[in-house]
Amino acid sequence: MAQRIALVTGGTRGIGGAISIALKNAGYKVAANYAARDDVAQAFSKEHNIPVYKWNIASFDECQKGVAKVQADLGGPVEVLVNNAGITKDSAMHKMTPENWDVVVQTNLSSSFYMCRAVIESMRAKGFGRIVTISSMNGQLGQFGQTNYSAAKSGIFGFTKALARETAAKGITVNAIAPGYIETDMTKNIAPDIMKQVIAGIPVGRMGHPDEIARAVIYLAADEAGFITGETLSINGGQFME
Repeated sequence: MAQRIALVTGGTRGIGGAISIALKNAGYKVAANYAARDDVAQAFSKEHNIPVYKWNIASFDECQKGVAKVQADLGGPVEVLVNNAGITKDSAMHKMTPENWDVVVQTNLSSSFYMCRAVIESMRAKGFGRIVTISSMNGQLGQFGQTNYSAAKSGIFGFTKALARETAAKGITVNAIAPGYIETDMTKNIAPDIMKQVIAGIPVGRMGHPDEIARAVIYLAADEAGFITGETLSINGGQFME
């Protein structure tokens, strides 16, 4: 079988970088999208021999053009899509601006529609596809100062279930992963005293590692995972259990 083509948004740093590397090591032909830090993206590409593509996933048109470029360069349709990229613009509701609401919802939720819309027709035509979207535990729990982020990440769950129903008969699975606190640049910015409180609330007593999320993506992306769809896999060290 020819190498399957995988595309990871936000795929050059943190969780996304770990996912891109894991997919490449598992035998996929990988493209990594990014939006900023050209220096980091180019260094990542050189170190791991993974091509990188810059576009804004909060733009429908840029997603269409970006996916078309990836498919032209890699020689075929995207068969595995990992919607990983996301941002935060935290503030309490009484201080939140419309701009910070809109950009977070566009980047964390609307981008899933934009990216899926760009690949879904070719997946349907091929009779195969794997879509995995990275949500968040805070979409399940809610979080102070994150009405925008929590709403967007929660919306991924409904999006995943609905699209899974639409595409199941075409051999396309659609699943979500909801990480808890993972060691990334984002969590490094949390004050030490706050982080101590956070870890105290995690039953396993530590934060997660990006590789632990990446291994779950590999599982859900596999050909053999065709009977799993419409699900959310929570990876949070026991901090939230449904």
